[in-house]
Amino acid sequence: MRGSSASIAAVIVSGGEALVDLVPVESTVDHLAPRLGGGPYNVAIAAARLGVRSAFLSRISTDAFGDALVGRLRDSGVDLSLVQRGNEPTTLAVVSLDEQNAARYSFYTQGTADRLVVDPGPLPAEVTILSLGTLGMVLEPGATVYETVLRRESERGVLTALDPNIRADMISDAREYRKRFLSWLPYVDLLKVSLDDAEWLADGGDVLASAGEWLEAGPDAVVLTKGGEGLSVVTSEGEIVTTPTVPVDVIDTIGAGDTVQGALLAWLDQRGVTDLSALGEVDWSRALEHAAAAAAITVSRSGAEPPTADELARAR
Repeated sequence: MRGSSASIAAVIVSGGEALVDLVPVESTVDHLAPRLGGGPYNVAIAAARLGVRSAFLSRISTDAFGDALVGRLRDSGVDLSLVQRGNEPTTLAVVSLDEQNAARYSFYTQGTADRLVVDPGPLPAEVTILSLGTLGMVLEPGATVYETVLRRESERGVLTALDPNIRADMISDAREYRKRFLSWLPYVDLLKVSLDDAEWLADGGDVLASAGEWLEAGPDAVVLTKGGEGLSVVTSEGEIVTTPTVPVDVIDTIGAGDTVQGALLAWLDQRGVTDLSALGEVDWSRALEHAAAAAAITVSRSGAEPPTADELARAR
């Protein structure tokens, strides 16, 4: 079934996989609880819950998990007009937690629905921000579809965001992926990477030096998430702005980076920002504080459960 972009009630589109995380209960694999997620899926929900008109671009299974995924999008206020459905199974991710409750993933993706997304054609004029990432930019044939959408929307002036959210076990040729990653950067305005992602992409090189090279290739800003050490942004103007994390009891880190991405995009949209180069140090500090506060709520709960605007307002 082909998605339709004829009518859409959204200004932010997040594209990529939707999947089910099987999360250990009380840190044991003897009991796994299903949690609905996927990086781009979480970004769409995070933005919508924060009051922004958000849509999700993907192919979702018609199985029971797929129905639940679609239902959660609908309940969160995400526009479904770009969602395609298929009878292929839902992607599964088995999650393990380390001593700090940081998540590690094993994926089951063979023949699953999300990797078979088809090109919806040009996105409607109402769309001003496009966000892509994670397995959506790895697994074919969907990766080529999202790459095509990225280039087309960038060329028409949409603010584009990329979170590669590296899953190294799913990348069969690291050298080829790094080369492909560099080919995306001329079409990317905002690059968000975790410190682990940045180190992997830099292939042993200095992260800040690599960030400078990535900025020269196209983006106006590189946002770096550093777990408990906070968030930083490096801009094309040479500014480096850092904000600390919000102290909280961490249940798990599932969806933390996705919440950062969704919250950043919501912050930009709510202020009408279409040119990241226009943001100064104070602007970036406020944007990062907003994203850090949202992520703190997510990690205080099991699974990827981004906050609503009301929850975030009360927390701040």
